[in-house]
Order: sequence, then C-alpha cells, then structure tokens
Amino acid sequence: MSMRSSGDSEGAIAEINVTPLVDVMLVLLIIFIVTAPMITPQAMKINLPQTDRVVQRDQAKNEVLVVSKDGALNYKGVPITDAGLQSLMLTDGKSPHFQLQVQADEAVPYGRIAQIMAWAQTAGLQKLTFITVPNR
Repeated sequence: MSMRSSGDSEGAIAEINVTPLVDVMLVLLIIFIVTAPMITPQAMKINLPQTDRVVQRDQAKNEVLVVSKDGALNYKGVPITDAGLQSLMLTDGKSPHFQLQVQADEAVPYGRIAQIMAWAQTAGLQKLTFITVPNR
C-alpha cells in the first residue's frame, strides 16, 4: 500500500478556488456602497405634507388633533396634555367608528408624530389619518 501525497499530478484537486467568489462579493459591496445614499430619505429632498387629494370612503366619527410647530397638542379646539390625549385614546378609541385625524404642522419633528402614532397603537386605535394639503 502506498499513500499519495498532495503533490501528485494524478490526484484530484481538493481545494476550492475562492478568487471568483471574492471578486463577485467585492463588486456587490461596491454597488451597495454607491446606491445606499440614494435610498435613504435624508438624501432625498421631499416635502411630505403635500399629497394628492384623497376622498374618504367611510363615514367615521372624525375627531381632529392639531399638532402645532412647537409640538403642542390641541384636540377639538382645546389644548390637551400628552397624558390627556393618551387617556382619551384609551376611552374613545375603542369605538370602531372613531377616527383620529392628525393635522400636524410641516415643521413638527418626526419624533413627535411617531410618539402620537405609538400612543394610538398602544390604545388600540383602529383608524388614524394624517391631513395634508393638496398639491398646487
């Protein structure tokens, strides 16, 4: 019995050539690096509050929440605190016909709107809409 060494020219090559794999991976990495800044919203100059006109299909009990530029809340024309809005969502939001319409100033930070959306989701609010102005 003789043993073959890895230097024999008759034996099969047991090594995988990873050079083509590395080449493909580097090309994909370069593509992702170049396209990533184009995908992020911060790179796009957009104006979210202007949208096409949308017609409301169902007749829900619409209640208006106004969020001013400084983040202050105003519900049905009356100033309301954060805790008051949360408790209101918990009580009135249980009705299937209750719909909260948020009218937020364009300068309101997204974090404030996200906070209101989280409260609505926690309260189990079924309908939450954002009022915008139509495109000119």
